[in-house]
Amino acid sequence: MWNDFKTFILRGNVMDLAVAVVIGASFGSIVKSLVDDLIMPPIGMLTGGADFGSHYVLLKAGAKAPPPYVTPAAAKEAGAVTLNYGTFVGTIVTFLIVAMAIFVLVRALNKLHAKPAPATPTTKPCQYCTLPIPLAATRCPNCTSQLSAA
Repeated sequence: MWNDFKTFILRGNVMDLAVAVVIGASFGSIVKSLVDDLIMPPIGMLTGGADFGSHYVLLKAGAKAPPPYVTPAAAKEAGAVTLNYGTFVGTIVTFLIVAMAIFVLVRALNKLHAKPAPATPTTKPCQYCTLPIPLAATRCPNCTSQLSAA
């Protein structure tokens, strides 16, 4: 059983997957930093410093303290029931920015890869029966027609 487990773990696919997960987590933190530290501050300036996380709808007031509540956290602390649509909108905006950043990065990486040269044809169609024949053929092996030199 131990040998089977060792063979399974050391198999190339499992190791590739493990490396992909570790690199993916690191890449995720890089993209999160890109969004939080470089992209969101200018967006915050453009929207007048709007903080999506502080927008909510009060469904039921809390028993510990009466409304108004400044933040959803204050409402939750007071025992109120809220619909935190601002957090949801902020998460969607962050997702769209992350998706765009990944799209741009993948597109740039794809441009770096060399495209394979087009394959040189090794056959041509017979001028009589249109079946494929080797380029150097002088007689069609299918219909036995004599082929012209051109």
